[in-house]
Amino acid sequence: MKNAWIVCAAAAGALLAGCAHDKDAQDHAKMDHAMPAPAKTAAAASMAAKPAAAKAMAYTAALAASPGVTTTATGAATLSYDAATHTLTYNVTYTGLSGPAVAAHIHGPAEPGANAPPVVLFANAASPITGTATLTDAQAADLAAGKYYVNVHTAANKGGEIRGQIKMKM
Repeated sequence: MKNAWIVCAAAAGALLAGCAHDKDAQDHAKMDHAMPAPAKTAAAASMAAKPAAAKAMAYTAALAASPGVTTTATGAATLSYDAATHTLTYNVTYTGLSGPAVAAHIHGPAEPGANAPPVVLFANAASPITGTATLTDAQAADLAAGKYYVNVHTAANKGGEIRGQIKMKM
């Protein structure tokens, strides 16, 4: 009889412990559902708030003899404009000039074949010419409209030996 009482007491204790465990689990589940979602980290919130970065616009120019100039010189320019920073990055290469380049610039605004004053002065005229320039909104609009050209000047061709209209790369 004593053994039956001990067995019954042990079974009742185990049953109560199981019920208490289930109640704790239910209480935790209720709390988990009632809790608000965790706050975003500062980095995640910052990334979500920022719009996607604008893609830089790519441009090219094929340099050939300027109007009225006889030369076998050729060249090419690749340019990139970042509207977010207003930065124009350029790389100009050429070969076959009648002599050393004495100056090189981006001129504009002008339609193809027309002349205009320099807008971006290159610090160095020797190929390859690389660098950056900051454009105003009006200059960026002229660039996008195809109204700028690269011009490389030599002593024999002071107005420019080779030039190329800058066009948006397709």
